[in-house]
Formats: sequence, C-alpha cells, structure tokens
Amino acid sequence: MKKEPKLDANGKRKFGMRDCLAYAAGDLGCNMSFALKGTMALFWTQVMGMSAWYSLLLIIVQIWDAINDPLIGSMIDADKHKYKRNKFLQYIWFGSIGLIVGGACCFLPFPQAPVWAKFIIFIAGYVVWDAFYTVANVPYGSLLSLISKEPADRASLSAWRSIGSLAGNMVPMVVLKFIIYNEDQTLNGNMVFLSAFIMGILGFICFQFMIKNTTIREDTEIACNEDQPKFNVFKAMGNFLKNRPAVGATLAAMGMFIGMQGATTAVDVTFQVYFKNAQISGLISAFAMIPIVVFTPLARKMVVKYGKKELSMVGAVCYILGAVLLFAAPLGLIPVSEGNTGVDLIIYVVAQLICSLGLGIYSTVSWAMMGDAIDYNEWKTGTREEGTVYALHSFFRKLAQGIGPAVAVAIMGTMGYVNNAIDPETGAEFIDINLISWADRLQIRSLVAVLYLVAGLFIFVGLGLVYNLDKKTLNKMNEELAAKRAGEAVLEEPVNEEA
Repeated sequence: MKKEPKLDANGKRKFGMRDCLAYAAGDLGCNMSFALKGTMALFWTQVMGMSAWYSLLLIIVQIWDAINDPLIGSMIDADKHKYKRNKFLQYIWFGSIGLIVGGACCFLPFPQAPVWAKFIIFIAGYVVWDAFYTVANVPYGSLLSLISKEPADRASLSAWRSIGSLAGNMVPMVVLKFIIYNEDQTLNGNMVFLSAFIMGILGFICFQFMIKNTTIREDTEIACNEDQPKFNVFKAMGNFLKNRPAVGATLAAMGMFIGMQGATTAVDVTFQVYFKNAQISGLISAFAMIPIVVFTPLARKMVVKYGKKELSMVGAVCYILGAVLLFAAPLGLIPVSEGNTGVDLIIYVVAQLICSLGLGIYSTVSWAMMGDAIDYNEWKTGTREEGTVYALHSFFRKLAQGIGPAVAVAIMGTMGYVNNAIDPETGAEFIDINLISWADRLQIRSLVAVLYLVAGLFIFVGLGLVYNLDKKTLNKMNEELAAKRAGEAVLEEPVNEEA
C-alpha cells in the first residue's frame, strides 16, 4: 500500500528532504551547463587563438546580459497566465531544453576559421546559451521564497543548493581535467565541445527531477483583473536599488565572482605553467571543498542560533585569511624556484582549505539571504517582484562572471601569457604555454592570491556594511509580513449574503 504524504495546514505536502534534494538538483542542472564557463577563457585563447580579442568579446556579450536578465525577469513577473505547474516551473522546463545544446554552442572548435567568423561563433553561441540559461536560472532562484516561508527551511534549501552547486562543479573539476587536457598540458578543443554537449543533457535530466518533485507552498501569483496595476519594470528596478539586502547580497556576490572567476582562469594557467600539472588541479580543488561538505549539514542549526548575516561575516573573515596566506610564496617567504614548487603546492592547498571554509559558510546561506531580500521588497514596497529582484541580482552576478576572466586574461597578457604563436601545420594562431618565462609564471601565481583577496573583501563589505537584515530585523520583518498576509486573507474571504 502506497504511503500517503503528510500534509501541512494548507493541504500541501510538508516540507522535507524531498524538497531539499529537488532544489539541489536544480542547481546541479544549472552547473552542469555553467561549469565549463570557467574554461572559456582558455578555450578561446589557447585553442581558438583569440587572446588579443577575448576581453573585448566578453564585454560585447555582457551588453546582451544587461538586456537579457532584467528583460526576462520582468517578463516572468508580468506573466499572469495560470500554468498547470506554476509559471516558474514552466519557464524552467522550457529553459532546460535549450541548455542541451546551448552550452556546446560556446565551444565550437574551429581554430582555422577567419577572425570575423570566430567573432560570430563566440557571440552567437554565448547569446543562445545565455538566453536559455537565464530562462531556467532566474525562476529557479525565485522559487526558494515560494517553497517555504520558514527561515530554517530556507536555510536548508540554500544549503542544499550549495550542495547541488558543489556537485555540479566537482564533475568538471575532477573528471573533465583528465579529459580535456593533452599529455603536454595543452587544451583539447574537440573534447571540450563534446563534454559541454554531454553536460547539457545531464543538466536537462536534473531539471526534470527538480520540476517533478517541487511543491509550491507560498504561491504569490496574482490573477489577472482590471483592477490589477500594470507591471512597471522601471519602478521594479528602482525598488531593487532601494532594497539594501538585495544590493548588499549582490555586491558580495559580484565581488566573489569577479575574484573567483578571474582566479579560476589564473589557477588553470598556474597549474599548466607553474606547477606543470593541469590534471591535478581538479583533484586539489575537489579536496579543498571538504570544509564546505563538513559545514553544510550544520548550516540550518547555526542559522537558527546566530542568524544568516552574522554567520556569513565569519565566512568572509575566513576567506580573507586564506587569501592572505596565498601570498606566502609570491612574497618570497618560502624558497621557490623553477622545477621546485612542492612546498608552495602545500601552502596553496592549505590556503584553499581555509578559503573553502569561508566560502562554505557564506555560500550555504547566500541564496536564503536573497529569498529574504525578496521578502524585504514586499515589506517596504508592498510588491514582491521575485523575477525582477532575482534577475537583477543574477545579471550583476553574471556581469561579474564575465569581468573576472576578462580582467585575469588582460592582466596575464602583461605577464607574458599572450604570445601569439602560429601552428606550423594549420597556420592557426594560438598561445604557446612553453614560451612563458619563469618570472611571468610566478607573477601569474601571485595573481591568484590577489583575486581571492578581492573576493573576500567584497563579501565582507557587501554583507557587513550594506546588507541590513540581521537576526533581529529579519524576525521583525517576518512577523509583520505574516500579520499583513493574514489580514489580506481575511479581507478576501467571500461575504455570506444570507447571514
């Protein structure tokens, strides 16, 4: 006999592990498509030979991001059609289909194509991928505030989203490093393309699992009627800029992604030319994730006891300390020479573990903080605007994800990374990692430490000085919103004319 699920006071299935696993699967799906984005800088510079143009290309596609994210977010908010699933889940379903091929479009391996054709391939591929990714990712982020209103439940969802993100990143970190690199430490463009296509299929499967197992408990969709005011995207954007929690959380996320995405590019090159072992970079990165795995199960209880903002500040301090330790070798505090980087590798791993602990503390509550920021918008303005608030947050995150690698490539270009070698067999231009001098390799290694430090400082400033929802304020907001919604529910009850 099939066991009937336990229901809450509203007749919905009670919140539990099924919700957490489903939400984790959603970010796993996102990262199956997104994870290889960190490889784009290496692919387009080392394989496609666009080192002189890569930073410019990223700026061009970020202009599309500026239009794409808020446009799709406001479109979702303005959509009052009643869908069978819920409109957010419907948009996620549609976006997940496009992601099957969208990611692969960013890695079409045609190194002998003329420069103008490479421009078209890069821009068209990125636009296709980014459009479908936004259609899936923006409503996915908005779902957290609709699955449950309880702070502890949201903390659990945020923590499990971090687990999904972690799992989605560990696959390319570990497995793909052994697939996409040749024995001479060069990147294999054909294998990158094939990997991106397979990961798109895996992402689609993850999204379907999430859609099937997600229960909406706080359905705030408003039925269309003549009295309902028209959605104003400019007003919604203005509300976002007045939303201190959203701005603070976004500033922290931007800094984190500028530093971390830039560092990801610099780390890949560092292991290619400095440690001379690109394959093990994935294993070391996976090992550094141990603190995140250990901390995540504790997140719910610690959030209830200390508060999200308070907890995330501890994470920011840990992250900064780890970044400072990364300066040890570049500052000459340990003896390092070409072919003798073993001690530095140990310091690198220890620093990564400390940074990972800080990142684990912050990331497990970061998405719950955005859910609270959406509630804050309703608290202060009377409207929720989930799609727009999250879309603008997502836009600035994605802008940072483009700025980070662009800045890293531009800086490494001054360090001898851009050397414009020519393949004698094909005549295609590429970067020869063997032409980078030892002094330049050491500088690229130093850049990793600088970028990590930038990330930690941004998190500290964004959450410590701008984000204003401490534990006390958050409790007050939740109480007032609950009272307001209860009052509105009473007013909407039909009048008994026979009474």
